[in-house]
Amino acid sequence: MKNLLLSTIALTSLSLAVDNPDVLIPDTEIKEKSFFDRFHLKNDLRLRYESIERDDFTTVAGDKNKYHTRYRLRLGATVDLIDNLQFEVGMRSGFANPTSGNQTFEDDQLWSDYFFDSLRFNILGLKYKSGNSTYKIGRQPYMMYRPIKSQLVWDNDISLNGVNYQYNDENRIITLGVNQVTLEEQASTNNDVNLFIAQYVQKIDLGYSKLNLGTGLYYYDGLKGTDPLFKDDKNKGNSVDKSVNPKGLYTNDYQLVEGFAELQFKDVLGKPLKVAAGVVYNFGADSDNFGYDLGVQLGKAKDIGDWQIKYSYTSLEKDATYGAYSDSDNFGGGTDASGHAIRAKYKMGKDLFLAGNFFFNELGTAKTKYERVQLDVIVKF
Repeated sequence: MKNLLLSTIALTSLSLAVDNPDVLIPDTEIKEKSFFDRFHLKNDLRLRYESIERDDFTTVAGDKNKYHTRYRLRLGATVDLIDNLQFEVGMRSGFANPTSGNQTFEDDQLWSDYFFDSLRFNILGLKYKSGNSTYKIGRQPYMMYRPIKSQLVWDNDISLNGVNYQYNDENRIITLGVNQVTLEEQASTNNDVNLFIAQYVQKIDLGYSKLNLGTGLYYYDGLKGTDPLFKDDKNKGNSVDKSVNPKGLYTNDYQLVEGFAELQFKDVLGKPLKVAAGVVYNFGADSDNFGYDLGVQLGKAKDIGDWQIKYSYTSLEKDATYGAYSDSDNFGGGTDASGHAIRAKYKMGKDLFLAGNFFFNELGTAKTKYERVQLDVIVKF
């Protein structure tokens, strides 16, 4: 499959060059740019205080509630190669966690470990834009549309390896992709897992508001019968069979169908308002295969002094989605849980934000209470 994927990338690159001969010849405008004008940097640093409390922790078992400080550092650059063609590169902290760049400060760890040794490439590829179409090749962030940035299926920090295409105009968004699941340095398996993506979003102008209706198909090929892909993620709530392997082997495939609706109001009480509902169903499992998400957001932290607040209720059965790629904060990451999330953000300065996230969940059939608080300071530079 690796050879097939590499061949697809090569053929796609060649077809872009043939169909767009201007790609091979630098545009006059690009020639006039200075060397430094071609570079566009996008960096941010987030400092976080976090508490995690569960009512099933016991001192006998050695479990305890967590109270710690963390950081996330992201360094990114886009380089204009020729007209409409860019090279994108990005690094993120987190010791190769596929869904998080968070790194906890430890008393006995060197500072060099935090800001250098923990960095990994999460973006490394080419981006070509022609009219309303965008092509991406290599390791790139997800391209799927998410209503009010819902993390029902996709965590914010997911990157994929492959070829992806998106068409986006005033009426619709079409996204297609052929990828392999990113295996970080701490992956616990060498098995290839392929991911095929197709999503359609219809945009409808209602005059007083805008309505987005969407559906998506996400087909994982190669998960059933393999051990969990990431060392620290285990099975993240998904069903596994431990009779053959102590770590467990996935007992189901993940052939996901997503549907959602998002209603956007430009001005409600002087603030923009968004309301959304989404569902996910896994045809690869016979039971415990449904999930849903309801959300509402008021305001947008766009200009200095602006704020936004979002409330959502999420419920995911064990095999509703692939747990290692869903929201890594809510439920502590994964599936087989339900609960409330409140997320707030305030723009304090031009490149300075304050944020807070509050999660009140119930985990598993035992309905274990799980509460998590995150208080953030974010600086963009």
